[in-house]
Amino acid sequence: MTKQNDRAMNTDRATSGNSGPDTIDFGFRRVRREDKSGLVRDVFDSVASRYDVMNDLMSGGVHRLWKSAMIDWMAPQPGQKLVDLAGGTGDISLRFLRAGGGEAVITDINEAMLNAGQQRREMRQHADRLSWCVGNAESLPFTDASADFVTIAFGLRNVTDRDAAIREAHRVLRPGGRFLCLEFSQVTSPMLAQAYDAWSFNVLPRLGQMVAGDAESYRYLVESIRTFPTPEILADMFAAAGFAQVRVRRLSAGIACIHSGWKLD
Repeated sequence: MTKQNDRAMNTDRATSGNSGPDTIDFGFRRVRREDKSGLVRDVFDSVASRYDVMNDLMSGGVHRLWKSAMIDWMAPQPGQKLVDLAGGTGDISLRFLRAGGGEAVITDINEAMLNAGQQRREMRQHADRLSWCVGNAESLPFTDASADFVTIAFGLRNVTDRDAAIREAHRVLRPGGRFLCLEFSQVTSPMLAQAYDAWSFNVLPRLGQMVAGDAESYRYLVESIRTFPTPEILADMFAAAGFAQVRVRRLSAGIACIHSGWKLD
């Protein structure tokens, strides 16, 4: 079976990630629901110290343009507060503050990723407006209606209960607040999809081994993209959680997508 056929099969089966009461996707494997968060934590413990370098290598730096596109769409203003889910090393929060936002809370289930972010020199310039929190996106330690923006970038596919995480984003937003999700998606061009598969399945694990000393974690990350919901399904998940005016922007021929939804009341 070709990679193209593999890809089609995995795209067809991509759902919200909550397809059964006992098991869930972990890449192309099925694992017990209660085991997934620990497995994801192991992945990011392994790659935390080289995560930012690998992001540049994996995307040729294009991830920076995608993140900038999301911040531009947000148009942050002074006094606005961001809660950044799966915020890792702080890329989104840093961009939010540099673009004029008021304060940002970086939350992540993985302490190693937060520790790596706190070592970044550029974070020190904004230390008075930044805070770091070890927390699960499915059950956030924040009060209701306490944020103007909630974001998650390249993290929702690693969450066990994605519907719960989206509901939590809705809960912590103030009326008039906005939730944005930047995530890898399905490539719309068949020719590009073939090249993208070859790069993803053949090159990225080798890069992971060379740079981070871990091919398996990057193999999982590639597989997790293929089992993630389609843009249409994810938009429906936003709506089911109570978000209105749900919009989708496809980037780089669908390699990534930004989903946006508003909390009206």
